[in-house]
Amino acid sequence: MKVAIYAGSFDPLTLGHLDIIKRSLNIVDKLIIGVGENVRKKYLFTVQERINMINLSLKDHSNQNFEIKAFNGLLVDFANTENASFIVRGIRGVTDFDYEFQMGMANQDLNSNIETLFLLPKRDYIFISSSTVKEISYFKKDISKYVPVPVLEAFNKKFNE
Repeated sequence: MKVAIYAGSFDPLTLGHLDIIKRSLNIVDKLIIGVGENVRKKYLFTVQERINMINLSLKDHSNQNFEIKAFNGLLVDFANTENASFIVRGIRGVTDFDYEFQMGMANQDLNSNIETLFLLPKRDYIFISSSTVKEISYFKKDISKYVPVPVLEAFNKKFNE
């Protein structure tokens, strides 16, 4: 069984993330979506809120084999714990490639049994990042073309309470 990890903070989940998740589900037998928890990082949404948004955004894919799990620590250790053979990473551009290449090489050094798979986003999602979405939202601009509906609803709830 080909098991892969796709991990991130998903704070918030974007349509770019969702694209990588859906395409990964077509490549591997099981996908574990790792929602990162880092006590040194400040998140807009709690880990449980982020997991809920991912679940709601994937409700049409409930027949596919995936799990959503929170994790902290090294991604390669999480992948090893979950018996994953692959780590899936999305690359939007040269800056992402440089960082992800370094991380992939470090992961390979730490565990040579886990491969890193790089997926390119669809053209419409190249510039979308969680930080861009948060910045746009902060200035009260429409983020509906960057995030799935459950994420938009979570933003509206959080900022209109």
